[in-house]
Amino acid sequence: MALWEEIVPLMKQGYHKQLLNEAYGNATGGRKVYPPRDLVFEAMRLTPFEEVRVVILGQDPYINEHNGMPEAHGLSFSVRDGLPAPPSLKNVFREIRDSVHGGEERSFSTDLSHWARQGVLLLNASLSVLAGQSNSHAGLGWHRLTDNIIETISARNEHVVFMLWGAFAQKKSPLIDPSRHLILKTSHPSPLSAYRGFLGSGVFVKCNDYIMMHGGKPIGW
Repeated sequence: MALWEEIVPLMKQGYHKQLLNEAYGNATGGRKVYPPRDLVFEAMRLTPFEEVRVVILGQDPYINEHNGMPEAHGLSFSVRDGLPAPPSLKNVFREIRDSVHGGEERSFSTDLSHWARQGVLLLNASLSVLAGQSNSHAGLGWHRLTDNIIETISARNEHVVFMLWGAFAQKKSPLIDPSRHLILKTSHPSPLSAYRGFLGSGVFVKCNDYIMMHGGKPIGW
């Protein structure tokens, strides 16, 4: 986390700490905020700045919990093991199974921390949300911070794969230098849109091909 705070301009200014206090302060009216406060920056803790090889951008954290356990734990699309896979994550696994593993049936861990440790930054545009209320913290200032993170990765790193799934994520493409990085755009993996381009896209294979072409080790999806 230290290097992120040294390199990303808004983090150097302490803007992320200010947002954290706003998100979990008295303004919540006593309502739960997800993920738990200590996991808000988990994506950056697990994926050091200099090791970012892939960015998968989500919109905001999951808004539900199961048996008292929040689905959101600081990584986009990921939920803790033991919790049911949300519909979008099921389609992510389906695409990986069909493209990377040739359709072979296999089990996947819903906790994507093992991706994060391989250099996959699982970043949500908003890093917090009120329980049960999607996009409730979208106006808090998180987008300004995460846009700055994306811009800094684009400017300082090389040969990163940016996966932009759905219209919201694709609006972030102007933040990325396509001459230095690979941008993979598809529809969102949600059941409403997965059949419009995500399923069958081969994005995980294309991602690994690009990484290997530039001398890197493929991601173990």
